Amino acid sequence: MRRTMAMAAAAAVAATALTGSAANAAETAVLAVDFGERTGDFRGGATGTLYGFGDEGAPTQALVNGAHITNTSQKAPYGTQHPSGDAIKIEDGFFAKHGQDMYVYVQDYYPDWSYNGGVRPGDDRTYDLADGTYTEEPNGVWDYLEVVEFVAEAVAADSSRPQDYVFIPFNEPDGGNWYPDWAGQKDQFLGDWQASYEKIQEVWARHGLGHARIGGPGDTRWQPERSADFLAFADGHGSLPDVFIWHELGIDNLAGYRQNFADYRELEASLGIDPLPVNITEYGMLRDMGVPGQLVQWLAMFEDTKVDAQTAYWNYAGNLSDNTARPNGANAGWWMFKWYGDLAGSETVAVTPPSPDTVDTLQGIGAIDEANRRATVLWGGTDEDVRLDLSGLDAALFGGRVDVEIREVALTGAEGLADTPRVVAAYDGLDVAGGGLQLEVPTYDRYAAYQAVITPERDRSDAAQTWTAAIEAEDMALTDATVYTHDPKGNGGWQFLASGGRDVGSFNQATSKAEWTVEVPADGTYRLQVIGGAPGVPGRHALFVDGEAAGTIQYAANLGLNDTSKWQYRGSAEVLVELEAGSRTLSIRASDDGATVLPNADITLDKVSLTSVSEGEPTVYPASTFRLESAALDWDAPLRGGARLEGEGRADLYATAMETGYYDLVVDWASIGESSVELSVNGTPTATLDADDEGTWRSTARVHLVEGINEVEIRSPEGAVVASLTTVRAREADGAAVAIEAEDAVLHGAAAVTTLDASTGTNASGSAYVGWIGDGGANAIEIPREGFAAAGDYDLTVYYANAELSGDHDYNPQVVDRRLEVQEGSEQVGHAYFRYTYSWDSFLQRSLAVTLSTADEPLRLGSAESWAPNIDRVVVSPRLLGEPTTEPLAL
Repeated sequence: MRRTMAMAAAAAVAATALTGSAANAAETAVLAVDFGERTGDFRGGATGTLYGFGDEGAPTQALVNGAHITNTSQKAPYGTQHPSGDAIKIEDGFFAKHGQDMYVYVQDYYPDWSYNGGVRPGDDRTYDLADGTYTEEPNGVWDYLEVVEFVAEAVAADSSRPQDYVFIPFNEPDGGNWYPDWAGQKDQFLGDWQASYEKIQEVWARHGLGHARIGGPGDTRWQPERSADFLAFADGHGSLPDVFIWHELGIDNLAGYRQNFADYRELEASLGIDPLPVNITEYGMLRDMGVPGQLVQWLAMFEDTKVDAQTAYWNYAGNLSDNTARPNGANAGWWMFKWYGDLAGSETVAVTPPSPDTVDTLQGIGAIDEANRRATVLWGGTDEDVRLDLSGLDAALFGGRVDVEIREVALTGAEGLADTPRVVAAYDGLDVAGGGLQLEVPTYDRYAAYQAVITPERDRSDAAQTWTAAIEAEDMALTDATVYTHDPKGNGGWQFLASGGRDVGSFNQATSKAEWTVEVPADGTYRLQVIGGAPGVPGRHALFVDGEAAGTIQYAANLGLNDTSKWQYRGSAEVLVELEAGSRTLSIRASDDGATVLPNADITLDKVSLTSVSEGEPTVYPASTFRLESAALDWDAPLRGGARLEGEGRADLYATAMETGYYDLVVDWASIGESSVELSVNGTPTATLDADDEGTWRSTARVHLVEGINEVEIRSPEGAVVASLTTVRAREADGAAVAIEAEDAVLHGAAAVTTLDASTGTNASGSAYVGWIGDGGANAIEIPREGFAAAGDYDLTVYYANAELSGDHDYNPQVVDRRLEVQEGSEQVGHAYFRYTYSWDSFLQRSLAVTLSTADEPLRLGSAESWAPNIDRVVVSPRLLGEPTTEPLAL
């Protein structure tokens, strides 16, 4: 059942621990988790992606690392199927932290879908194996075999990690790609498989690389007959794939996959073949992407069977298959990826849902990390409230009493910015006599997901959570607007889902409005967030409070290239508003005067939330949620349950900034002598926190964070125990940043100012931007060093537009990531790729870190070889303000 108001208290209690209590079966679904029954090492490969990577930095490194992506399939070198996604170009970011296996779709060399018009090539071309170009002349060699060779050659010669690649010679051969008629084409396919396999091995041998890994057959679905023939042939000819591949695309696959997998393993055994690794290289439908309650059902199946799997590529490259928001933000799906990745190093345990192998039902994953004495349950997929029936909590690990924290992440749309999941219930010292515990957890809706973390009793931070409240748009008081219901199984799953299953549309009249009366707890500043769909253009709504105008809600454009995405590909808009305590009526309107519709106001509304920001939105990241590398939680230290770090040990956390600006990073830690804690933010060493003696400490560093996800790495070479890191917004410090409107910069070459009409609904600052930047070093903008005339470390935040498309495809938007290069004087100090913004009139932000070595050399922004994005404004921010402070922490 759906809650229409959510988490309106600082420490909301939304569950009750009732050892041995009975539940109403008609209203409560039971998820049984037995931590005493281990099911194997956590595999962690079910959040792989197909074309989840666009170009370098799309998505950003923080998003990639936080999502813990271990495997991805990308375009072959020289490929023309899509404008971006080349494996070689994105491999550094993929392999930087968690990446293990880079798959290559060799046939993506071809520009068309189906490949080569759906017809197997003959011998009509002669290829240059050095660069993949060709002439229209036969040469006695099968054309595709030449493609296979130069793709393998490119990986062998150009990759720094060729041994970590897996070649996929054939993608969906049973579909429209060359071999659909098994009765008539079986021998052809098997012969072509053998030739391709041998050619790849030949290239590897030429480079002294040993055995090349190859995956196949790659069918559109589980194909028993084809698979049996394929395995028998490959086994007999020495060409068994290193990874067996098929796809699980559809709604009913949630019910049928486990049987397909069991049939496959039975087939292997019948042929005398040892179990091969499996990768389901495409799974899910549009409706599953970005939706944690859907994703967890898929992850549970694949983790249970210990296979890798990759989310399908239904939209554009570079956003982890619609599981990120904006250039650097998390949507709710990203947090599901992150929670799943947090289980690395654990063992999975037996989980019994009410209805296994049933579409759109409660499913879950349980895991136990003995080294850190930490147990976790992830679940979702139901509208019913859930009772966790936990057993097997070994007293030798957990003692007789445990602490529990339960977090919730609810749907925010494909492009809606999701904050750090809130703690909806926290329990100290729950009795687990006999190793059992029952927790009842209310469910927001079936699209939400939940995480429970169970540890021994620990020292918990007493910081209160920020007040927030939320309402579904359909539950607001509506005037001249329509509520639309979205069947999650409608259109075969080819749709984007709405929170609560409904949204509000036809919001296109001067009298259209949606009103919410909410009890505001105190005078202060609040952030209003609206989840909604702006169909391919930016737009605006007016905000009124108690009948008085209170500002404009400015929406960036969302994807709107077809009927599936228009109004359904939902993003978010945020605006700050001053409110007095008491009952307040917030009104979202299509007109600010009641007579004229605002530009592009026909925007769907899905969900609205209100959050207090006056106190800096303190957000605690306890050590129990850290990812630890060569480190462990310490249950005997002064800060019990903190992360013990020393030497090369590291703790990683992923902090949300709902807006770019300055934040205090507050670290609670302990030392046994003189020591320090080092903080790196987004891959860059940023602050060192010092203590000169033994003690417990609270250190604070004022650091610039960027909108979305910020990766914070914590180290202590001398040794320390870190209990928590808390982020606190320091908006008053934002004056340290310098903002430059692009039209006020020095323009070079063809760079020129364009002013946008108000009718565009643009979110460009001052309704103007500079375009025609790049495509040669002469076309650039130059920023004098006024206001930041000092060498040092800075974040450069660029507000930009990029709506370039290149080529056609049946369903994938062929987006282009535009490169921007930053020079200090004549020296390049940074570059980044800027992803698609859906409209040339709509601007997003992307930040890059730069280190400046002079005080006076101007910054020059351009691109030597390609067009850069259009630029609205640039904000230059010192990465660290002042010196960190350390004070004794009273326990």
